[in-house]
Amino acid sequence: MKLTLEAINQAIAVLFFVCYAYQFVYIPVALLRRRKRLPAAAPHRFAVLIAARNEETVIGDLLDSLHAQDYDMSLITVFVIADNCTDRTAAIASEKGAVVYTRQNKQAVGKGYALEALLAHIKSDYPDGYDAYLVFDADNLLAPDFLTRMNESFSAGNEIITCYRNSKNYGSNWISAGYALWFLRESRFLNGAREALGSSCAVSGTGFLFSQKILNECGGWPFHLLVEDIEFSIHNILSGHRIAICQDAVIYDEQPTDFAQSCRQRLRWSRGYLQVFGRYGSGLLRGAARGNWSCVDMSMMPAIVLTSISLLDSIALAVLGILKGTGVLPALLSLGGALLSMYLMLFAIGLITTITEWHKINASISRKVLSVFTFPIFMFTYIPISFAALFIKVEWKPIRHSITVKDLSKG
Repeated sequence: MKLTLEAINQAIAVLFFVCYAYQFVYIPVALLRRRKRLPAAAPHRFAVLIAARNEETVIGDLLDSLHAQDYDMSLITVFVIADNCTDRTAAIASEKGAVVYTRQNKQAVGKGYALEALLAHIKSDYPDGYDAYLVFDADNLLAPDFLTRMNESFSAGNEIITCYRNSKNYGSNWISAGYALWFLRESRFLNGAREALGSSCAVSGTGFLFSQKILNECGGWPFHLLVEDIEFSIHNILSGHRIAICQDAVIYDEQPTDFAQSCRQRLRWSRGYLQVFGRYGSGLLRGAARGNWSCVDMSMMPAIVLTSISLLDSIALAVLGILKGTGVLPALLSLGGALLSMYLMLFAIGLITTITEWHKINASISRKVLSVFTFPIFMFTYIPISFAALFIKVEWKPIRHSITVKDLSKG
């Protein structure tokens, strides 16, 4: 039995390496990529979509940053759906010039349902539609040239575009820094490398664009799983579309600082990844078998599941040692080695990201340096969360946003 558990641990370690070593290859690909500034493009008509639930504290800042864009704002219509709100979100959005709809539905809860309802209103009230649609969260801020840069990418023929995701509260604590560092790494070394290789990127929650053509093909917004952004990404990849990234289009969003709230959010994400894989996994595997690299790449999402199984295997080995009277030292050594390897790997990822994105991070020097060391610890907290996601029923719950910042574009 002991040999079996040890063999399982070794097999998982080999599988993990085989499945994810390519992401280290992405690092030099992203670093060596030469990005060319796209030429100025004729402006297009865009609809901005904001689903907001009790966001009276922050939504005004987002709308102000939209009004401060260097784009022809006569071509932009901002739509807000105040979803199950009990505060002044709708009133503030209306005062700031947005077209506001309200929705009260305690059964169909979540951003996916809110976007579906908002797009249905737009289809009814604005039947001519728009060239493309941009999705933001209420806590976002936009760099002043965000719309201009996205328009250039759209004009270059990209039907779905994600952006460079930065944070407006990186320096709040180790939790917000952990989130922010992960999203910076995703923008630069995952999506950036995918773009360089001609593969498909993945939409990351907010700050993305899709064309009227994509909306028509999707038949609205039928994406209601717990991670509707990943569901949207994989649905379109399987439909033959490539998602691009415009790294010159920068948004800043607010990351959680409360550990309990962070756990709830990441529990939803972890459960959502399992939902997506359950619904689209067979399609991804078929695409991978046909040699579609984007399908291979998107199939690698549940990495933390392998890590959780490996650690559980080490715990089982320790229990077995106690029962047989041989002690727990072998299991502790195995577990310690696994954790040290993981820590060093995540430390390297955090260090490389911090060095390359140093001038884009809005935090003190000490916070930037400290975050390299705390980033692996933040990622370790995913392990029990991901394990719990296998068994716990998870429902969508809103994340509180309270940080008001007017301009981070010079950070």
